[in-house]
Amino acid sequence: MEAKKILIVSRTFYPDNSPRSFRTTELAKEFAASGNEVTVITPRKAGIHDEFEKQHKLLIKDLGKASWKPIQIAQSGAQRFITRAVTRLSNLLFLFPEIEMMFMVNKALRNEIGQYDLMITIAAPHTVHWGTAMAISDRHKVAKKWIADCGDPFMGGENDTFKRMFYFKYFEKWFCRKAHAITVPISDAITAYYPEFREKIHVIPQGFRFEDVKLIEGTVSNEVPTFAYAGTLIPGIRDPHEFFDFICKSDFEYRFFIYTKNVEQVKKYEAASKGRIIVKGAMPRHDLLQELQKMDFVVNFENKGPKQSPSKLIDYAIIKKPILSVKTFGFSSEAFTEFLQGNYRNQLIIPDSDQYRIQNVCRKFLNII
Repeated sequence: MEAKKILIVSRTFYPDNSPRSFRTTELAKEFAASGNEVTVITPRKAGIHDEFEKQHKLLIKDLGKASWKPIQIAQSGAQRFITRAVTRLSNLLFLFPEIEMMFMVNKALRNEIGQYDLMITIAAPHTVHWGTAMAISDRHKVAKKWIADCGDPFMGGENDTFKRMFYFKYFEKWFCRKAHAITVPISDAITAYYPEFREKIHVIPQGFRFEDVKLIEGTVSNEVPTFAYAGTLIPGIRDPHEFFDFICKSDFEYRFFIYTKNVEQVKKYEAASKGRIIVKGAMPRHDLLQELQKMDFVVNFENKGPKQSPSKLIDYAIIKKPILSVKTFGFSSEAFTEFLQGNYRNQLIIPDSDQYRIQNVCRKFLNII
């Protein structure tokens, strides 16, 4: 295939440790490795990105540094209640401070002329797409084709604590109307978007270079059943309290490692588990994958609905560990008990893992144009 000039716009990029950063970074690296001319617009980190450019033979332009800061929540008393309320309302009503990204992206793209074959914008936040819609017009074309990549839905999302305000639908329809194509990671996410734009939607999952993960040879030998969970926990949505209550009260011998940025949500279970639960906090992806390979199996906590799926399942598939999938509500202990005994007949199977290879993912993007 003829080499393309590709522009990728994202708020997060290497070395940030998040699914959207991984999305941007893996796409940029693979497109460049395949001989394409790649430019990334993202907040530039001096030194780190200088070296990244040289190593992967691409160009990183500075999106700028966000200046609108989240409201600081007070530590205690009535002031804490007030600052929490103001923070919540400012986000609900005005999408503050994420809305700043719309103006930053618009400004950055105003300096770009229609020289690219393909532009991919990465959300979240969806304000990246809004800023792109603001910047482009019939008189100012940045690229021949614009693909808006959406990790999680915005208006149709199931895992948000509060519903989006109705007027934000006009922003979503605005970018959906202008984009040539929209990409989502799973087919169930298509129904989270307005019907008039669904014919534009293509399913392209998260992608990684499998060869970058060094797999441990041989079988794992642990004194007691040892397993782990890695990812986000969301109260009332990805909220496995029934599972935690059961394992803490049980007499089973086990060791359960939890790698999450939401440490405060599981500290009480760590204390109640009599040393069986170990909370580690989040860690860099490649370091984490080495740790997860030491486990007998890994755990997936399911979302409340089917429209969003944790990208961590792809990492679980890469390291080839049995996956215990736990429902957020309606936990049944049967499969867990079997897993402790080394019986993995009820493990979650990830079909066609090759679809998550970054080489195949990039090919799907190019096939759209």
